[in-house]
Amino acid sequence: MQFSLFDDSSAAGVNAPPVVSGLAVGATDIELTPTINQQALSQQLQIIPLKDGQLHMLPQWLSADLAEQYLTELSAGLAWQQSTIQLYGQPRLIPRLNAWYGDPEAHYQYSGLNLPPLAWTPGLLQLRAAIGQTLQSLTSNRALGAGPLNSVLANLYRDERDSVAWHSDDEPELGPQPLIASLSLGAERRFSLKHKRIKGERYDLMLSSGSLLIMSGATQQHWQHALLKQTLRSGPRINLTFRHIV
Repeated sequence: MQFSLFDDSSAAGVNAPPVVSGLAVGATDIELTPTINQQALSQQLQIIPLKDGQLHMLPQWLSADLAEQYLTELSAGLAWQQSTIQLYGQPRLIPRLNAWYGDPEAHYQYSGLNLPPLAWTPGLLQLRAAIGQTLQSLTSNRALGAGPLNSVLANLYRDERDSVAWHSDDEPELGPQPLIASLSLGAERRFSLKHKRIKGERYDLMLSSGSLLIMSGATQQHWQHALLKQTLRSGPRINLTFRHIV
């Protein structure tokens, strides 16, 4: 079975107002209190029918203007690097830039990388607070099962040639059923998922700027996901995946 969620003006929530407000890009006051528009959240929320997993989508979590402002700020302000991972025993530069931020104890390892956390920036703290409030609103009537978001992996896809290969976020430090809150800023790209055991069970979604995708439950146990290279020209895109390191 294949499922695609592409541009569709009839999709729930596409024309709804943004879910979050009360943020100020560039502000150093990390005590800013985000506001969650509960009506917009209800209008936008898409529960994607994922076998053996949980997938929730808010296509306009941030307004287009605010998403563009965060893209500009984070592109210039984060400590981007091009990491080297071990692939089939050989060192390989990853085809994107990345940065790891979080609480002091939030150390993360994958594919031979050991990532000590950098200190939170004001912008990342604002977004973490707003996503945390959104998750609280969702979990009031849905069992997403989330620990506190104490870290974020930032990826910068510079153009259509940058990508991330098929993988699951199933490292031990993420716990048995991790929640991954994935915020997209910048160019729209196709996000793909495929079941690890059921052949042909695949989902494709277009992630637009300002959208928030939440993967939870047993998703990482049963599914892989990827952002594959494409031939269509693409501008820069930042993806922020907030998570809990146990």
